[in-house]
Amino acid sequence: MKALVRAAVPIAYLCLSGFLYGQSKPPASLLVLSKQEHSLNVIDPSSLRVLAKVPVGNDPHEIIASDDGTTAYVSNYGFGAYNTLTIVDLVTDKKLRTVDLGPLRGPHGLAFEGGKTWFTAEGAKTIGRYDPATGKVDWILGTGQNRTHMIYVSKDGQRIVTSNVNSGTVSIIGQEPVRMPGPPPGARAPGGIPPPPGGPGGMARTDWNETLVRVGNGSEGFDISPDGKEIWVANAQDGTLSVINFHEKKVVDTLAINAQGANRLKFTLDGKRVLVSSGPELIVLDASTRKVVKRIPIGHGSGGVLVEPDGARAFVACGPDNYVAVIDLKTLAVTGHIQVGGGPDGMAWAVRR
Repeated sequence: MKALVRAAVPIAYLCLSGFLYGQSKPPASLLVLSKQEHSLNVIDPSSLRVLAKVPVGNDPHEIIASDDGTTAYVSNYGFGAYNTLTIVDLVTDKKLRTVDLGPLRGPHGLAFEGGKTWFTAEGAKTIGRYDPATGKVDWILGTGQNRTHMIYVSKDGQRIVTSNVNSGTVSIIGQEPVRMPGPPPGARAPGGIPPPPGGPGGMARTDWNETLVRVGNGSEGFDISPDGKEIWVANAQDGTLSVINFHEKKVVDTLAINAQGANRLKFTLDGKRVLVSSGPELIVLDASTRKVVKRIPIGHGSGGVLVEPDGARAFVACGPDNYVAVIDLKTLAVTGHIQVGGGPDGMAWAVRR
């Protein structure tokens, strides 16, 4: 009997510790990809401690989390060498499965809206949508542009924006009403079959319409202003930023800020500042004056930029240094580093709801 009691104690302890671990996991986790280690780092943003590392396949570049924060989706890019998405369970911190995208090669940019994962596929010059409920890609649209890279999808799923790196363009895509021409009065299809509905006036429906906006060379990272009025684009080859009027779909300003290699851009949550990763520094601009406020040295190279859900800090992936730099957005100073392994880049927030 004593032996039984002694054996039960460690079992109970293990169960309790597992319960406590689950309870103590933060409500929001920072997700950071390591391209060289082919892994996802799950990080506690308060302690800056790596809680878990999950294998996610070859050349992971971008990551997005589901609305409830329980699932992550990773694009396996390889400049068109790979054609998969990796799905991770963020409750157990384990890989769930790999989605074969077939001919949609080079998946990169990701967005999660309407319960579905939207992605770019550079090798196919397309954007697509994956439905977790059916486990299938349920929609594809071609852009006709070279290296369709990053993607934004509106909450209602009616507007899409992509950056097209080698074409030096931004695609603004939206659903608009169209009218298909109807058959002439009295017309009948072969075999006497009645024509489709619509009549002489045609049949009304919606279709996708793409407007191409020429920006700068190497257009890659971009963000939509919090008020939804502007699209700011980082042009890596030109070292400039393009400001697009979202409604009018045209460039209204080009900012020559010497941002060579700039590949990611993010607004702060209040819309007052714009953060641009440019090589060894993070460039901070005033969004209203469109002037540079500060250049913050962060390492030997930079990639992904992410703003904390409460707007207090920004996180910048520094690939050559194998860390993520933590920036205080009040003081505009580096306050810490998170060691995450080789080649950090894509980042996202997982907020448990």
